[in-house]
Amino acid sequence: MKSSATVNAHEPLSRKTAWLVLLAIGAGLTSLLETAVADTITVWDTGAHLADAANADNRSAWKAVPANLFALEAEPLKAASDPGYYGLEYAFKGDAVVENRNVAAVFWAGRGRVAIYSKSAGQGDAGLGKKVLEFAPLQAKAQPAKISRCEILHHGGDEAVVEVTFSVQGSGDVSAEVSLGRDEIVAIKPSAKMKGISLHGPIEYGVVPGFVGDDLIYNPAEYPSADTLSIPAENVFVGLLNGSADEVVMTWPAGKQQMKLRLANDPQSRRAIESIDFDNDGQSFYVAALSAPGIWHREELKPAFLEKDVPLTWKRPFAAKWKTQLSEGGVKTTYAFRNAKGTVWRGVAGSYDYPAWFDGESAFFHLGKKVPPKGEAIIYFLEGSDSTSTVLAPVDVMKATLGRPMSDSIIDVAGQKLRTHHRRGADGVHRACTCGCTEAIQAIFDVAGEVDKKDDVKEALGDMNYFVERHLARIDEYRHFAADMIQFLQAKKTASPEFKEFVENLAQTVQRIPQEYDAQKETMQSLEHAAELTRQTMALTATASPNNRVAYKKLLDAWRKMGGAQDGVVAQCHTITRSIFQEAGYGCANEPKAVALANEVRARCRQVLRNPDGYEIWPNY
Repeated sequence: MKSSATVNAHEPLSRKTAWLVLLAIGAGLTSLLETAVADTITVWDTGAHLADAANADNRSAWKAVPANLFALEAEPLKAASDPGYYGLEYAFKGDAVVENRNVAAVFWAGRGRVAIYSKSAGQGDAGLGKKVLEFAPLQAKAQPAKISRCEILHHGGDEAVVEVTFSVQGSGDVSAEVSLGRDEIVAIKPSAKMKGISLHGPIEYGVVPGFVGDDLIYNPAEYPSADTLSIPAENVFVGLLNGSADEVVMTWPAGKQQMKLRLANDPQSRRAIESIDFDNDGQSFYVAALSAPGIWHREELKPAFLEKDVPLTWKRPFAAKWKTQLSEGGVKTTYAFRNAKGTVWRGVAGSYDYPAWFDGESAFFHLGKKVPPKGEAIIYFLEGSDSTSTVLAPVDVMKATLGRPMSDSIIDVAGQKLRTHHRRGADGVHRACTCGCTEAIQAIFDVAGEVDKKDDVKEALGDMNYFVERHLARIDEYRHFAADMIQFLQAKKTASPEFKEFVENLAQTVQRIPQEYDAQKETMQSLEHAAELTRQTMALTATASPNNRVAYKKLLDAWRKMGGAQDGVVAQCHTITRSIFQEAGYGCANEPKAVALANEVRARCRQVLRNPDGYEIWPNY
């Protein structure tokens, strides 16, 4: 395999570094330079082409390619001062390997692929690690290919860049630049002729993160007749690899990229994702190989789990924001693992034991009728914790590769912030909802203090009216969202009849929002009704009477009947919208042309899901 490396006089070396390099060469201390490079980025020449994975760790014939090729000359200092030597090229005798302490890229000439190896935390320089994936041009899926050339474009202490040229039978040559820095991230910049790349690896599950809304988790077993899944991934994708110790994170900038998952049947194991076929839209993308024992876990939810504290065989391997998905009310719901056992109150389901928590490093589930043990649960993480971790998080990969502005817009921290329906929340007034306020007012009437504490009753009524006003306004947001979505879907069905089934399924779910509103409209009442209840309540504070307590009890029931209905509708609208968000993502898997439509539907859902209140919040917050 022919390869060249051009020594560029304009490489960004500081004067001090360049002077030290020349001094080292002049003194014949090339081994010192190679040791320094080994601590950061090393480029290897295997000496002979690798036959298979078995001999990839046999380094007896490997030679490190020095960062400065003048070191290979008989008189390095003289060559470095002679312009005739500039433009030196390095010709690989075997295969090229680029390695740091986290990952290695093997440019496998005979296989026509670049293999990415990942090193588990603490493995350091002991071998290449575990092969997690290989990539090659999409053209190579149909025709034989080989790597015909590798050229070192840059080889410094902090980064190595290799341009790899693939020769595909019947398609000519295509190339890509592959870059490794000091971390787990591999940057891939395809040439204009390379329209797409196929990444091969034993992926068991694919995850499309949704930081406002639930993640999409693609399980190949749920698509028994499909060969390909079209994925509405939006700039980040996480593949959970076989064995639960490795995962792959892919990120890419804004554009018209498209992702498909190719599925494979293996009679000896679970159905898996064979490869990721990625149309890169002529832009760079990034792949990070993350490894650690227990970096993700699959737990079968058995009927015996019902109404029990069940310790899992999996333990928390490192500090991170671990989460899982379970079923609540028939909707896939994301739960963050808490650090202690407890209960939760949810607008639709009511109160129940929180289903996922840690006791020390041990993980537990408690599942019941409201969150039943059904199917399986995938435990994984996207974000690190405040504690220092040795494992890079997918969100960290995203920030490092896409930059903070784009990453911030995807994570949308502002959209995750809860809105308040409390008028005096900043003053420390809590539970200023219909149930909380009526309870506080009742305590005053119970001791016949309504006249003396008239101002306290008035303040509580003000809090309650504000709460009702914000609740009704939030419900109107969902109603407007549903009306616009129904109109949008109808227009799409008319313009694109091929989406008829996809659109009608979504529209049926969207219709549940106005149906829920209509069913509860009379019970929810109105602001005018709340004002009348306020007037009647305040009237009882004008004069002390033994009948006031009984009269207020009737008003309390009216307040709570109204408020309870509003609580339920807000929560139902939220749950239905999350369901639409998920249905659009899963529904387009078998409809490649519907991916753009699914992305638009999901964007509209995401917008209305921003800034939920406490009655609609999903439990991973």
